[in-house]
Amino acid sequence: MPIKIGSIVDERYRVTARIGHGGMAEVYEATDFITKKRIAIKLIREDVMANPINLRRFQNEATIAASLNHPNIVKVYNHGTYEGVPYIANEYVAGQTLKDALDFRSALPLQEAISIMIQLTSALQYAHEHNIVHRDVKPHNIFYLPDGTIKLGDFGIAEPINISSGQEKSKDIIGSVHYMAPEISRGYPATPQSDVYSAGITLFELITGRVPFNDVDPVKVVVAHIRDKVPSPRKYLPHCSKEVERVIVKATARSFKERYHSAQEFHDDLVILTQNADLLKEKKSFFARIFGFK
Repeated sequence: MPIKIGSIVDERYRVTARIGHGGMAEVYEATDFITKKRIAIKLIREDVMANPINLRRFQNEATIAASLNHPNIVKVYNHGTYEGVPYIANEYVAGQTLKDALDFRSALPLQEAISIMIQLTSALQYAHEHNIVHRDVKPHNIFYLPDGTIKLGDFGIAEPINISSGQEKSKDIIGSVHYMAPEISRGYPATPQSDVYSAGITLFELITGRVPFNDVDPVKVVVAHIRDKVPSPRKYLPHCSKEVERVIVKATARSFKERYHSAQEFHDDLVILTQNADLLKEKKSFFARIFGFK
């Protein structure tokens, strides 16, 4: 059930335009009468709402994201129902997703990618400190604004960090296989280190233009994440510095002991890279240095 332009939602938001639609919802631009701000309203699609699992995820995003307030997380202002259909009123983000940017540009320069990742790991650390694990970190869920700011969104499958769950396996394995940490694929609960792994895969993709395991069969992708080490980014980006390679290797380690213990550790190493320009310089081969090859 689409909202007509000019309609008033909850006696507070005037709908001014239809922005588009996603897999779960129709998205509209609106004006908040109280704050005078331009906002976005996500209205769950009725066909999607018919599935109770989808309805629960939409409501989950509304309640979990509303508790978070960070400059690199899409802010949820309010949620409710419009003519019986759930909606979320959130920050209006005028930008594309990182997935859109990659589709257009193939890959991003190292310095730009590191800047993005510093913001992303800051957002993740904040969420983790507030007992929330995102569980679906990937370029599709990260908005990229023209000024270089990123905003992490889509907390639909996020959940509270369950400290008491230990190593108890779950029957429900949810997430995006190309970015999913191996422990989740094996049925174990998601942890902050699982988000770190997904962020590491995201960095790999930002600088190489591809995910490390890209088989058309999702089962083979899952098995690769469980059994194989993530290949070096230098395989696809020969001039990638060894320092950036080391950070990616540590972020995407299969073992908890070898992986960054927190998003903050990942963040701190990324900041160190920016403090020394030599650490981000392209590493050229002997022949490139002598003859000027790329």
